[in-house]
Amino acid sequence: MPGKPGSMSFPQGEWASLFDGRTLTGWIITDFAGSGPVAIQDGKLVLGAGTMTGVTWTNELPRLNYELSLEAMRVEGSDFFCGLTFPVGDDPCSLIVGGWGGGVVGLSSLDGQDAANNETTHYLSFQSGKWYAIRVRVEASRIQAWIDADKVADVDTAGKKIGVRIEMEQSKPLGIATWATTGALRNIRVRAL
Repeated sequence: MPGKPGSMSFPQGEWASLFDGRTLTGWIITDFAGSGPVAIQDGKLVLGAGTMTGVTWTNELPRLNYELSLEAMRVEGSDFFCGLTFPVGDDPCSLIVGGWGGGVVGLSSLDGQDAANNETTHYLSFQSGKWYAIRVRVEASRIQAWIDADKVADVDTAGKKIGVRIEMEQSKPLGIATWATTGALRNIRVRAL
């Protein structure tokens, strides 16, 4: 059942859970054309393979000076298993994990350039069935991101145009999506800095 908008508190430095492992409280299933099924199984949020499948957060959240973290796994498929859209002040941005055929990691978009074509582009190998710890830090003029212990983005955003690809518009301000891939998510958390 979809979540309902509500109020949350984000004390500085304390992690707040955005997923209870049992329900979609606080989330709605994103209305992507051709989406796959969304289910909760054994404490995991599973986004089934479709053209694009996702969930969008409906409650309050910090928009600057915060960190988001989650664990994501590619269950099956060969494209992105975590397209994490997050707010940067009033603008959205997405961290793509495993895109463009399975190995591209980066931010979409910086100055109109997507994750495959900007200064944050990385190529990594991801194993199906393995959990990856993903963390994003958003500050007034910097976005940083890590996968496990590896920093995959560190961008000074001053003077840059931050945005998302049109496909991710429905994920604003905070959403998680997969592309033609089944992905699993758990331990979705946020903390104010």
